[in-house]
Amino acid sequence: MNTQDGTLRRPATAARPEGAGRAGREDLVKVWDPLVRIFHWSLVAGIAVAWLTADEWDRAHEWIGYAVGAFIVIRFVWGFIGTPFARFAQFVKGPRQTLAYLGRILRGRAERHLGHNPAGAAMIVALLTTIAGTVLTGWMMTLDAFWGVDWVEDLHEVLANAILVLVALHVAGVFHASVTHRENLVRAMITGRKRRDP
Repeated sequence: MNTQDGTLRRPATAARPEGAGRAGREDLVKVWDPLVRIFHWSLVAGIAVAWLTADEWDRAHEWIGYAVGAFIVIRFVWGFIGTPFARFAQFVKGPRQTLAYLGRILRGRAERHLGHNPAGAAMIVALLTTIAGTVLTGWMMTLDAFWGVDWVEDLHEVLANAILVLVALHVAGVFHASVTHRENLVRAMITGRKRRDP
């Protein structure tokens, strides 16, 4: 059963449909809409290209920054008007619930969520905020008012490095959840589909 917050719980009397193995089509449900998937992989590519062009191709780096900023704005809007699993109200939890979920992860008792779990939601907020700050400080560096200002350049660099740390934690979390709940979350972000049953 899919509860209101996206947590999956199987009723005691429920049985897996006959012939619905782990790879069975009838066992899959659409979770991630095309915009969420395109945003995710475009952001991955944009961040990678931004890093590769940071010291060598200033103009390309600048335009990639604008593109990444546009991605962030679109995702922010979609978080309020998009499909159910894309909305922030569906998956973003408060600090208490997030910390409690992290505690259950450490104890090996974290429940599976059809959409983002509370830890994944916190990571999304952290990544969006950090990337937006990096884009903002990068744009500020192109303005006469902030041209050559040390604190803006330093903050831009700190935020850019923080993105790398967050990405590493995100990948580790995806790997952990995939192993723990026996599902391929990378494939789910490509196909948009996840296993319905826990």
